[in-house]
Amino acid sequence: MRMKKQAVILCGGKGKRLRPYTIVLPKPLMPIGDYPILEVIIRQLALQGFEKITLAVNHQAELLEAFFGNGSKWNINITYSLEDEPLGTMGPLKLIQDLPEHFLVMNGDILTDLAYGTFFDEHVQRQSNFTICSHERTEKIDYGVLDTQNGMLTGFREKPVSSYEVSMGIYMISRTALNIIPHNAPYGFDHLMLALLQKKIPVTVEKYSGLWLDIGRPDDYLEAIEKFDQMKESIFYA
Repeated sequence: MRMKKQAVILCGGKGKRLRPYTIVLPKPLMPIGDYPILEVIIRQLALQGFEKITLAVNHQAELLEAFFGNGSKWNINITYSLEDEPLGTMGPLKLIQDLPEHFLVMNGDILTDLAYGTFFDEHVQRQSNFTICSHERTEKIDYGVLDTQNGMLTGFREKPVSSYEVSMGIYMISRTALNIIPHNAPYGFDHLMLALLQKKIPVTVEKYSGLWLDIGRPDDYLEAIEKFDQMKESIFYA
């Protein structure tokens, strides 16, 4: 029996990192090319076989609902879950009553060409508790870095570059992990990861080397605007 694909998109943030852009518009409505970033994600999920999306909303929820409606424009069912108070990244999931055994959760400000349907199917086949999609990110420090000991110079690195494996803000979750999240309390991704590690519940990390931009970061947002037309085919799986 084919498993119906369902996704939760986290849209409750205030977009503080993108100010002043987000003073008027909520972050998921920030334009990328011809579309708001959230419409890009919704179009991608529809193309990848998802049938239902729940938008977890808070800040400027009425604007998001007015724009996306019930999802019929994209041939997908869109519902809304409103949090009265900020509940972090994972806390809003406890407000949604009809979540299936396995479901996708992601931030509403991500630009990637990840095949969400494949990511979903691989998680289900593995019967994982929680799967994180990760990406290798490099960070350049724009200073000469001093290594010191007891007030004396022991080493020097000019503008070093560090690499990190980071979460892309895209996850597959099974009910085993969902049960850990408390009701009606702020609870972040960091809280859940620490709890899963403490309880020795395995967490899968799937590394992705393709396109990934975090639109919540001004540098990534500007890059997305500049390069959207040339990235369009891969983003929409053409």
